[in-house]
Amino acid sequence: MQTPLPQQTVIAVVGTGAMGAGIAQVAAAAGHPVKLLDNRPGAAEKAVDGIRAQFAKLADKGKLSAEAAQAAGARLIPVDQLAELADAGLVVEAIVENLAAKQKLYADLEAIVGPDCLFGTNTSSISVTAIGAALQRPERLAGLHFFNPAPLMALVEIVSGLATEPAVAATLFATAAAWGKTPVHAKSTPGFIVNRVARPYYAEALRLAQEGAADYATIDAVLREAGGFRMGPFELMDMIGHDVNFAVTNSVWRAFYHDQRFLPSLLQQELVDAGFFGKKSGRGFYDYREGAVKAAPQSEAPQTPVGKISIVGESAAAEALVDRLHHCSLSFSRALESGGRIAEIGRAALYVTDGRSATQRAAESGVANTVLIDLALDYGKATRLAIAVAEQCDPEAANAACGLLQAAGFAVSRFADIPGLAVMRSVAMLANEAADAVNQGVCSAAAADSAMRLGVNYPQGPLAWADQVGLPNIRNVLTHLGASYGEDRYRVSPLIQRAVFAGKKIHD
Repeated sequence: MQTPLPQQTVIAVVGTGAMGAGIAQVAAAAGHPVKLLDNRPGAAEKAVDGIRAQFAKLADKGKLSAEAAQAAGARLIPVDQLAELADAGLVVEAIVENLAAKQKLYADLEAIVGPDCLFGTNTSSISVTAIGAALQRPERLAGLHFFNPAPLMALVEIVSGLATEPAVAATLFATAAAWGKTPVHAKSTPGFIVNRVARPYYAEALRLAQEGAADYATIDAVLREAGGFRMGPFELMDMIGHDVNFAVTNSVWRAFYHDQRFLPSLLQQELVDAGFFGKKSGRGFYDYREGAVKAAPQSEAPQTPVGKISIVGESAAAEALVDRLHHCSLSFSRALESGGRIAEIGRAALYVTDGRSATQRAAESGVANTVLIDLALDYGKATRLAIAVAEQCDPEAANAACGLLQAAGFAVSRFADIPGLAVMRSVAMLANEAADAVNQGVCSAAAADSAMRLGVNYPQGPLAWADQVGLPNIRNVLTHLGASYGEDRYRVSPLIQRAVFAGKKIHD
């Protein structure tokens, strides 16, 4: 097992913006002397002052002793010239996302630092292989991708380019762990792990909105309150900034030779063209200007659950309904599983979506009064559910189904009859992309799940979530979405296919 860099190793950080300063803070807190360099006059000194202020705040809050805060601050050394980094054992660059600029920096450093000095680029989107191609010794370069804010975010992607020496990646992995981070290994492919696997979270929500499934606030609310995501996709894109988010999507799309899975959205292109970048510009999907009314999610008006109620089968959704109905005055019976139903009320039949529209499912099953519910991370704790109603469904039957879910304690948001609803299609596509990354050797299944939990705060790793939902169910959702849209975008990952045929889970 590789050992981390010793504490006496000098860490150099080039670029002292938010990311560079954050990385310097992490390294200094871990006991290293840290040299900071920036090509902007006075920027390195300003960054050192800011980091020392952060250490002082941590001491004031009791999270760090006054002595430790002072010692960590004293380890920060602003420098003016590249030559002053000659004694560095690791140089981390956090400069502009420009290939030529990064190549020149490291090429210049090769003539200054010792032969054992390691190079760690914090790039989030540029190929580590391409950066290394300009070096005499590209084997010493690897990605050391922190997430913002670096002192708080646990994840670090250790990215190996084609020429990266395995021992270098292993040393950086051990060093990041010694710094209190959770590192994961990844191969240098577009987006690495997080920026690749996260694309469907935005893409599927954008497609739902473009097709009129529901408004932005309602889609966000469903993904938060049913899916368990910390932020809905539209509020998250507004926070990131559409100029940034759209640029990353385009970068990944182009790098994958215009693969339909990463297709950018015309809806987001319009926002970028208008200069509506989100919070920082005052407008995005939401209006942040002074006096603007905050958008609220759409919930169905209260309905009466009229008719005999039967909970069908023993699925997670059915069992949660049983538990929740025990807390209200409604009586119900139990029935054996029948055609995938989870409940019946009067003439209405409720099913969890399988990627078909409610209208298609009603036509193919012969059950006109079909109502679909979305996936939930935990049906017992979810506070909101999305539903879709078949065109053939009698309005009274739809109202009764809505009333049943409301009696069980759910706020109900009725979507247009779009295949897969919101949470189910998002989780299926996130799992599919993670599975493809694993299948293509970008990372392990454990690394994919860890990266998405720690890098973007997903409530569960997408592959573990797929195992929980059932890989045959995930495959069916993707297959039905592909059939509905006639697009390669929803092709099923070979890893999922093999696992289904073998009767295994991804994490078996």
